[in-house]
Amino acid sequence: MVRQIYGIDLSKEKFDVNFLDEQGKIQESVVKNDYKSICDFLSKLTTSVTLCIEYTGVYGDLLVFLANSFSIEICATPGYEIKHSLGLQKGKSDPMDAARIREYGERFTDKLKPSKVADEVMSELRELHNLRHILVKQRALLKTQCKGKCKLPYESIKAHELAEFTLQVLDSQIIEVESEIQHIINLHQEYQENSQLIQSIRGIGPVTASELIIKTHNFIKIDTARKAASFAGICPYPNSSGNMIKKSKISSMGDKSLKTLLFLCARCAITYNKDMKQYYNRKKEEGKHTFIALNNVANKLLRTIYAIIESRQMYDPNYICMDPRLENKIVA
Repeated sequence: MVRQIYGIDLSKEKFDVNFLDEQGKIQESVVKNDYKSICDFLSKLTTSVTLCIEYTGVYGDLLVFLANSFSIEICATPGYEIKHSLGLQKGKSDPMDAARIREYGERFTDKLKPSKVADEVMSELRELHNLRHILVKQRALLKTQCKGKCKLPYESIKAHELAEFTLQVLDSQIIEVESEIQHIINLHQEYQENSQLIQSIRGIGPVTASELIIKTHNFIKIDTARKAASFAGICPYPNSSGNMIKKSKISSMGDKSLKTLLFLCARCAITYNKDMKQYYNRKKEEGKHTFIALNNVANKLLRTIYAIIESRQMYDPNYICMDPRLENKIVA
């Protein structure tokens, strides 16, 4: 059975809908982005319909939640992928974007992946995590501004006092948010166990552990180390064309926050983790640049994390990995 694709362009107040009717004619409509209007819209659809939307963050969360409640398949796709898959496009408007999203869904049905709304606990963790990210960013901006003022010929005493007070408030708020995140993780066994397993690796702390749990949906949505490395932007990709063969390089498209934390953990691990330090030194002896060697350590940390999550055993620095080619080998 051929599924009917609805292209939806989301915005804060409303969303534009584009689909083909039974006669193959283009139909357009506009729906308010509120609870009642979305319920009225979904109630008129059948379960053979697939809604294709561009991922826009919180603007589509209510639609995804209600579509899951009505048992209607909905797929969220990054706008970058939609834009670069349809070739050269001229003009831009909400109805045109909805039509392009519908066209993408029809042409690349095999690439559509159903979106599921996060449960209440994960939603709260994500919201607290986003708040912490904003507070940390504001603290960094204010600290940078304060450092630059020391070079001025004159400085306002009152401005300095207010800046210092604001930094103290931001520090206390960040600590409170981190404490609440850890409290929620400790209340749920599956999150608490994974957090303890991750932190058993020397060089990884509670902030990185909670970041990984939230970004990977407790290692369910991103279920392999390779996927996690690609998501974080530390996975090297080939860079060659014809006779031109260059070194593999990492993509600039990745989660910058997770990438930063993994590099910080890598720097800490090569200092306090004997296994990681030996691995880093070996990469340096091979002639690799410091940044590339750290990237290798970050990838090794991810592989180690997923290995202990799968085995459900704490990290053992003395563990020796056997050659998988020798497993199940019958000795005569």
